[in-house]
Amino acid sequence: MRLGIFLLATRFPCQNDTDALSRTVEAAVAAERAGFDDVWLAEHHFMSYGVVPSATLMAGHLLAVTRRIHVGTAVSVLSTQHPVALAEQAAMLSLLSGGRFRLGVGRGGPWRDLEVFGTGLPRYEHGFAESLDLLLAWLRSDRVSWQGEHFRFREVPVVPRALAPPPVTVACTSPATEALAAERGLPMLLGMHVGPEEKAAAVARHGLPDLPHISTHVAQVADTREEATATLMAEMPRWLDPGLDGYVPVDDRPRPPRDPVAYTRRMCELHPVGSPDDCIDALVTTVRKTGIRHLILMVEAAGSRAAALENIARLGEEVLPKVRAATA
Repeated sequence: MRLGIFLLATRFPCQNDTDALSRTVEAAVAAERAGFDDVWLAEHHFMSYGVVPSATLMAGHLLAVTRRIHVGTAVSVLSTQHPVALAEQAAMLSLLSGGRFRLGVGRGGPWRDLEVFGTGLPRYEHGFAESLDLLLAWLRSDRVSWQGEHFRFREVPVVPRALAPPPVTVACTSPATEALAAERGLPMLLGMHVGPEEKAAAVARHGLPDLPHISTHVAQVADTREEATATLMAEMPRWLDPGLDGYVPVDDRPRPPRDPVAYTRRMCELHPVGSPDDCIDALVTTVRKTGIRHLILMVEAAGSRAAALENIARLGEEVLPKVRAATA
């Protein structure tokens, strides 16, 4: 059983980017102290929803200021960067950290990132499978050449080479991506937007239930369910609303607006939000319904540095040991 935290590095109201980044580092150190197994970092561009544009760069910093905890990307977006460059970074981080780095990758979205970085819509719409295959080939080989639709190059040596490549996980939000991950024998990273029944269905469609799939959750602990819910309903929409405005399509495709209040309410219904016993029950239920034994918890939803650190400490002391005992 693995239990980690998931950090968006959101810029909260009345904060600047320095505040958001320093809070992210502080939260990772606190998670190691609280007994979590890993920290996972989101990657975003041009928005306050997350101020980390390179999850691998932030992972390198966190690996340097911690000693035990593993650090992963959730996710590094393959549609906006070269898979060889990402694989080189992953291998180097794995070597420097003694194998504590984990690589989560995803397709991303049709956002303006594709225009700014010059990769374009074709890479997003049709190139994810090739990008993933090239990344895996680089991590698993001594020398690589490539002749594909989006990438072509003559044989070059792989430097640096991690003899034990970092684990790779694929963010999956559709049956098509689930199938792509399954064909390559890769575990799935399943997001916060669906509950345990939908995640169990994804594991069943994937067809390889014994892989180390990962389930993502919002987690907020308080003395009562009512108190935890009230905290998130008051605070989460305040940073979620302006943050979501950063998702701007690169073309003219419509982007239906999301109601931050309704979204927060849905998160409270789906996830471990409540007393320690409520959180334990919700997490154990996910494990039993899905078979997934790696859960990562988004701990910043209450919208302040102090609230995030208190949440990490209480989860570590009051929730994690009992979840581990119940799922042993």
